[in-house]
Amino acid sequence: MLDDAGKVIYVGKAKNLKKRLTSYFTGSKDPKAQHMLTFVVDIQITITRSEVEALLLEYQLIRELKPRYNIIFRDDKSYPYIQLTHDDFPQLTLYRGSTQGPGEFYGPYPSIRAVRESLDLLQRTFQLRNCDLTFFKTRTRPCLQYQIKRCTAPCVGYVDRATYAQDVRSVQLFLLGRANEVIDQLAQKMDQAAEQHHYEQAARIRDQIVALRAVQKQQIISDPNASQNIDILGVAHLGRSACVHILSIRDGRMQGSRQYFPNHDLTLTNDNSSILETFIVQYYSQLPAGNMLPAEILIPCALDNNELITEALYKFTHKNIKLLHSLRGDRSSWVKMAQMSAEEALRARLAADAVIEQQLIELCAALDMDNISRIECFDISHIQGTSTIASCVVFDASGPLRSAYRRFKIKTAGASDDYAAMEEALKRHFMRIQEEGGEVPDLLLIDGGKGQLARAEKVCHELTVNGVKILGIAKGPARKPGMEKLFLAPHAKEIILQPDSKALHLLQRVRDEAHRFAITGHRSQRAKRQLHSVLEDIPGVGAARRRELLRQFGGLQEVVCATVEELANVPGISAVLAKRIFDALNGK
Repeated sequence: MLDDAGKVIYVGKAKNLKKRLTSYFTGSKDPKAQHMLTFVVDIQITITRSEVEALLLEYQLIRELKPRYNIIFRDDKSYPYIQLTHDDFPQLTLYRGSTQGPGEFYGPYPSIRAVRESLDLLQRTFQLRNCDLTFFKTRTRPCLQYQIKRCTAPCVGYVDRATYAQDVRSVQLFLLGRANEVIDQLAQKMDQAAEQHHYEQAARIRDQIVALRAVQKQQIISDPNASQNIDILGVAHLGRSACVHILSIRDGRMQGSRQYFPNHDLTLTNDNSSILETFIVQYYSQLPAGNMLPAEILIPCALDNNELITEALYKFTHKNIKLLHSLRGDRSSWVKMAQMSAEEALRARLAADAVIEQQLIELCAALDMDNISRIECFDISHIQGTSTIASCVVFDASGPLRSAYRRFKIKTAGASDDYAAMEEALKRHFMRIQEEGGEVPDLLLIDGGKGQLARAEKVCHELTVNGVKILGIAKGPARKPGMEKLFLAPHAKEIILQPDSKALHLLQRVRDEAHRFAITGHRSQRAKRQLHSVLEDIPGVGAARRRELLRQFGGLQEVVCATVEELANVPGISAVLAKRIFDALNGK
């Protein structure tokens, strides 16, 4: 369904198209459907070969077009994994991002907490290294991790490769959900070590078994299929809002939970079955490739299209996943727990939305605006003019919209020139919006005084960005909260808000979030700059040659003081390369 501008506002599927459309246009009692139909001016139809194809096409169009009246579950975070690297002595670490790179990835996990708990257990039990490769290769003595018995110090040869590989294999089995197999193998090794009078080794293996048994005793779920991977879904809706709460059980252990909310209030379906169908298709179709897909999904109610959803899940995951309801015993209590969690999360979300809604109403009144649905705030961060970063954070009616956050590495502005840095960031931001057709904010909040406000006005005027209210927020005397000065464009009109004003509290929250986001980016840039070596900028000087230069001369300062002839004597450095290094280090 399309509006008068040709924009898709709803995507739906129907086994019987005539009945589906007739239900909309012949006395529909649903106020949300009636509201949508006031905007519909055209309908486009695509015929598919099967219901499953229609379901897949519907999902793809919703994901790509994000129609206003479809349920779209928002999640701004990437999925966390446990990564086991492909090194001689593999590293075990937390990982976010693409899983296409080298190494083995276990997950995805529902939360960072679940990853950290698993890593803590594995490092206490099997003592694999968690340091990066650079740190590992430069060690000459064990670090603190060895002292507290969380690493066997392979960096200095305290453990041989074969023994370390055995621990790696145990970790792999544990992460694949085969904890009982790990314990059985460890028990056999402990008996063999004891028979050979290797009592210290036997004691170490005994401690590993005790640790794994303790975890099983604490977290095991009393179910004959406890070794399976299970997801438990709870759903709640109230009015125009809904929440799905997912609990993840892997190898009998609760791995954590996650909550999802539709990112649009106006939806055409608000019964639990329809919400669950939409969620299951969206969630499992975009779930990153991993080895922890569930064998069963427990749900609180029957789905209208259970077989269709099951078939679609197989196409997405290439795995037969069962959808189960009408459960008994422990499984029934798990579903009830997920249901209660979803209801409580929805109540908390609605309470928070009510606070933001009231803050927005007061802010509209203070700024004489009809409506504010999107606020963007810009802030600049640097130390003595170095590593300057601009941040842009976005708030909507539901609070922070983290998927829309952006950072800008300032390229052209001079050192400590906050005005020019603000102008550059705003110009790049709005030019990108114009090129890509992005959303323009209702309120542009600038962290700064009249100078930054003037630059923001200049950018909006030059790029003809219309319909945007620009507000500057400057810190008050002694940077005391509640004493901020507000300047509204044009003419930098000063706005007075009381310290207990809800509108001011919202502006402070948005400003503080922009400041936090800018500081985080600035610290990251500064850390990279401090670790950066000038040798890295010289063509032809790779990691091996840099390492050899530093080893031969003892440090970077000595390399800088070396002559061309001395540089050419280093293995792997030709006369031509030595001259290039000398010129680069001496500014020639």
